[in-house]
Formats: sequence, C-alpha cells, structure tokens
Amino acid sequence: MCNRQNESMVSLVVPKVQNLQIYGCGCYRDAHTKAEKELVEFLAEEIVAEKKAQKLKTIPTEINGFKVSLDGAEVTLEKKDKDEVIRVSFNINHTVDADSEPEINPESDNADIGEMKSKPTFTVDIIRGNQTLGFTCSFNSEPGASGADDNYNDIFGIDEITLYEGEHSDKAYAVAGEIIDGYLYDLLMNYLEEKGISNEFAEKIIELSTSYEHTAYVSLLEGLAKFTSKK
Repeated sequence: MCNRQNESMVSLVVPKVQNLQIYGCGCYRDAHTKAEKELVEFLAEEIVAEKKAQKLKTIPTEINGFKVSLDGAEVTLEKKDKDEVIRVSFNINHTVDADSEPEINPESDNADIGEMKSKPTFTVDIIRGNQTLGFTCSFNSEPGASGADDNYNDIFGIDEITLYEGEHSDKAYAVAGEIIDGYLYDLLMNYLEEKGISNEFAEKIIELSTSYEHTAYVSLLEGLAKFTSKK
C-alpha cells in the first residue's frame, strides 16, 4: 500500500499512535501474542511508509468556490449562486483503484505499480427553494464513454436524474442517464458544466478524494496499531 496516495488549506487532525514502546527484544509493551507482536511491528513500519508516500498533508477548505466540509468518510462541497444552492457530496469508502495507465519511472522501485486514486460516485444537488434537481454521477472508465456526441471528452457521466420537493425519499421518480434521449443527456452535461461541475472540477474531486482517503487510511493504521498494542 506504500504507493497510495493552492487554495486555502486546513490541517487534518488524525489520531496519534501512543504508548508503542519498543524494547530490546523487538516486542511492544502489552502485545502478548506472536500475532499481535508481528502486527504492531509491521504497522509501525507501514505507517512511516504511508506518511512518506502522502502527497498532501492538508486538505483544501475551498475548491472553485465550493466550500469543503468533512464528516468521517463523507465529503460535501457547497456554494451559493444567486437564488440556488449547489451541493456536491460523496463518500470515500471503497473508492480506490489503481490507475489504469500508470506513469512508469524506471528509477522507482515501484515502477510496475499504478498510482492509487479515489474515484467516488458523487451526487450533485441543485436546490431552489423547496425543489431539488439531483444528479448521480460516476467517473468513466474511458473519457467520452457516455453521451450522444463522440467528440465530447467527459471524464464523468450522469447515472441518474431526479427532481423532487422537500426531503428526498424513495417515492421520488428517478431515471437512468443511459436511457434518456442522447441530445437531452448532452444538454444536461452542458447544464452541469455551467453550474461549475466541469471536467476540471471532476479532476479536483479525484485529487481531494484521493488525498482525504489516504489520510483516513493512515489514521486507520494508527488506530489499529494503538488498539492491538494494548492488552
């Protein structure tokens, strides 16, 4: 996992590993079983390697005018534009995969390993008064993989569209993006771009999600090391 992965920035506070004292025998205090000893020893090395591999130590508080909010695995980006609120939301869990076309560095020990990137499915809610126009979007495996016009080079596509009043529920009708008229689909993609949900913005979602997911992963390793070192 060692190969995992400016606007105003804010430092993330992650749990610290405490009370992991190594003795001459190479064992950790309070780790009594052989499996526990091996686990905490490996975690100590893995945490150092993962922190070294981190590209960003902080997470931006704002992206293209969208304010960034973090709540556990949930990420929300929101901005107000005249009489409407545009909200982008996603969850970083289970979103990491190796880049399909990694850059090969002959001098690197991990030249055959692709960069790990987080490409979450995300929702875009455009809220006007009591009504919400909602889009569920996901990243394409290949740019331009959706839409009626093959000349487009979109890195993400619309999976679902819905329009409802008040709070969302399963009663609200939703239609899959792949079955609507192709020209309408392209017009909706243009509409999203005008609202700021462009290819450039989608790339920044990947960067944000990748950095935050990696930070959360390191935090999990530190918590696991602390948990297994106690008895």
